[in-house]
Amino acid sequence: MPVEVELYDLLGVSYDASEDEIKKAYKKKAKEHHPDKNINDPDAGQKFQEMAAAYEILSDANKREIYDMHGLEGMTGGQGDPMDLFAQFFAGAGGPGNPMFGFNFGPDIGGSRRGGKGEDSVIPYDVTLEDLYNGKSVKMNMEKEIICGICKGSGARGNAKPKPCSTCEGKGWTSTKTRLASGTYGNSKAQCTACLGLGERLKEKERCKKCKGDKTVKEKTRQEIFVEKGMTNTQRIILAGAGDQEPGIPAGDVIFVLKTAAHESFERSGNDLLAKVTITLSEALLGFSRIILTHLDGRGIKMTTPPGKIIKFHETVIIRGEGMPIYRRPDEKGDLYVVFQIEMPNEDWRASVNVQTVEALLPPKRVDVDPIPEVVDEADYEESDIIDFGEDDDDWEDEDDEDNMEGEPECRPQ
Repeated sequence: MPVEVELYDLLGVSYDASEDEIKKAYKKKAKEHHPDKNINDPDAGQKFQEMAAAYEILSDANKREIYDMHGLEGMTGGQGDPMDLFAQFFAGAGGPGNPMFGFNFGPDIGGSRRGGKGEDSVIPYDVTLEDLYNGKSVKMNMEKEIICGICKGSGARGNAKPKPCSTCEGKGWTSTKTRLASGTYGNSKAQCTACLGLGERLKEKERCKKCKGDKTVKEKTRQEIFVEKGMTNTQRIILAGAGDQEPGIPAGDVIFVLKTAAHESFERSGNDLLAKVTITLSEALLGFSRIILTHLDGRGIKMTTPPGKIIKFHETVIIRGEGMPIYRRPDEKGDLYVVFQIEMPNEDWRASVNVQTVEALLPPKRVDVDPIPEVVDEADYEESDIIDFGEDDDDWEDEDDEDNMEGEPECRPQ
């Protein structure tokens, strides 16, 4: 029997629940208490964070074993407040500062950075399929923070030096109480509002005249990025060290994330392309030799069907080597898949021809089903669209469908 079962109670499972049971319980609870679904409940966000923290521990076999044997206190190694540890799990399981669950409460306490460098600037960049096929270079004006050239990043005027912040005693953070759903309180850290997490402050008269004590100033720069042939949607273009500068640490990167707009004529899958081409009933029956489409580089693609070939509705052909260029190997390309759609004649055409003559040329009509049913009803019908099929099922949701799960991270680190 575990020392305590509070985390199990948060998820509504027994202490001997399997990993799968814990995961399903968390998914269900996450849906129930997600802040987006409980906008009128001020405690919804807190409950959501607590469940995320509980799941963080119970879904990890090693952490769960320690918790089962010694409770939260055991996870501190006998040092510190166990409720403080539990509160700190919020930062690692969907709480403040962690974008995994959509929360972002400002910079890291103390100004720490992962990887020992400044924050990266991530910029979505819209591209067309033509851009990814042909490649292109783009020059753009940008603004970034650079270290002040007057004070060399100290923020101080002359020989003045900053002094430890009296509010946080130089730590950069202050301690606050966090109320848990169970009614207990845990300690958590919050960035000092007086020094903004720096741990030190300058008097107004001691601040650098140019940067006003901020240590950095804004500078306009002109950057050039290259969209290479064969790049893909969401691929990143990284300008190393082109991000905002901060004293004492290397500048972060500027990262452009490609966002491809839908194309009206082509669909892409990997290095292959797919295009739908409409032909007439005459072309389907008798063949054709013509330009069927304009490619992404402006070339016309001509196709000639073999003599005697009849093209069926949705028949597909492959044109080798006419797909997307392969990234970093632009001389090689994928394939182009062409799906044929047949345009039927309209009522005006039918009225202009001799129906008996056309009927004599076409294959014969089908006869009744065999055997003929004992009861036959004459059906009334109306024109519709296949898109209407199943429209009454839009509200159906599978509780176990992980793709629709709310509360799980939208993405995970790779």
